[in-house]
Amino acid sequence: MYNTYNYYPYHYPYYVNTSIYNFYRAYPYPYLINTPIYNPSHWREFTQLKDYGPNPFAVNIEEATRQNNTFRTALWTGNHLQLTLMNINVGEDIGLEIHPDLDQFICIEEGEGLVKMGDEKNRLDFQAKVYDDFAFIIPAGKWHNLINTGYKPIKLYSIYAPPQHPHGTVHETKADAEAAEESH
Repeated sequence: MYNTYNYYPYHYPYYVNTSIYNFYRAYPYPYLINTPIYNPSHWREFTQLKDYGPNPFAVNIEEATRQNNTFRTALWTGNHLQLTLMNINVGEDIGLEIHPDLDQFICIEEGEGLVKMGDEKNRLDFQAKVYDDFAFIIPAGKWHNLINTGYKPIKLYSIYAPPQHPHGTVHETKADAEAAEESH
């Protein structure tokens, strides 16, 4: 007898006053069972982590970086550039180092830490907190270190120009990396 229709877009309590045909505008796949064979959100790509250089190469760098569990793995080494993946465990660091003749780019995909840089080994006057999706650049001749200050490993990729490590480098642990650097 009384019209209780509410012309405001919402009926009490939750119904949205829209046409039933709007459901079909949820293109392309309104039903979970009607998903395509390839859907990037449902399928994860796994890359064999090895050195692909100096051949042409394409990779989902975020997935490859998160997949890496070694301290350092060279993913691509060419004549003028190198891409490495790193995994810094909780409470560990890369180690204080300097590269006199190369620049380095680092991007963090997962985790958080503190990056320190400076002109002298005992005076690291640049400090920055870094975490997921942060990138930083280390100019040639700067002392630097990255310390994991978070509760999970830091997953990062690093680009050296020119290359720093031999083709095919894989260091399972930080101790392996330090031993390899002492032998050079």
